[in-house]
Amino acid sequence: MDSARPFDPTGAMPAPDDVVWVLPGGDGTAPHRTSLLVLPHSGGNAHAYAPWRALLPDDVRLLIGQYPGRGARFSEPLPERMADLVDPILASLPADTDDLVVLGHSMGSLVAYEVTRALTDAGRAPRALVVSACRAPFLANPSPVHPEALDDDALVAAIKARGGTDDGILDEPELRELVLPSIRADFALDDAYRSAVAAPLACPVTVVGGSTDPVVPAEALDRWAEVTAGPVATHVLPGGHFYFQQQLEEFLSLVTGVLDGDTVRPEFA
Repeated sequence: MDSARPFDPTGAMPAPDDVVWVLPGGDGTAPHRTSLLVLPHSGGNAHAYAPWRALLPDDVRLLIGQYPGRGARFSEPLPERMADLVDPILASLPADTDDLVVLGHSMGSLVAYEVTRALTDAGRAPRALVVSACRAPFLANPSPVHPEALDDDALVAAIKARGGTDDGILDEPELRELVLPSIRADFALDDAYRSAVAAPLACPVTVVGGSTDPVVPAEALDRWAEVTAGPVATHVLPGGHFYFQQQLEEFLSLVTGVLDGDTVRPEFA
């Protein structure tokens, strides 16, 4: 299958609302006290995380990243480098995003780390980083997929083994043809990514994983403590790589605890 997308000859940046979904709480008119930016997993999209809106406090504004090759960004070239995911998100954050918690799941945790690092370098450090079911960014992928070596059927089997994607989509030929290119691109990026050497973050980091995750074993989560000079809290919940799908309220209660925590920004020399 050819995974290329039509090239945009204008080179125009996507609309910010297509890159970062903005989901306010309540009736959408009340001011928010903080924002939660969620970065999806490999092959994931903003639609999968939109239901979180109903489980978060009304005064928390939910922001969700949408990667190229899906949704309104379907016709954009597929990502090849981490910057292809990170840079449009940084450019599309709402102007009033002053108090921010960044969260990622699986590959989205690596995106979240890079977003947090870029904002920190720009003097706009998020209040906290939450990472879920992911290796520390300086480590090689412990469970590479090698999508370039898999035909479509083998790739679908690998996706199903991890969970997180509706099997009905993967079993429907026309739908599968639409989603597999972006999944291939994401897995290839995740396989290759390792962070550059950088100064530690200063913000707190909360790390969450599944007790029986075959992709990122729970004992590997502690390495995230090496990316920050701030405090680190690690939580292991029952389940596999997408543990939160079976206990979303419990997971989001942890996230809400982070959102309700210390609102003082990290101090820099």
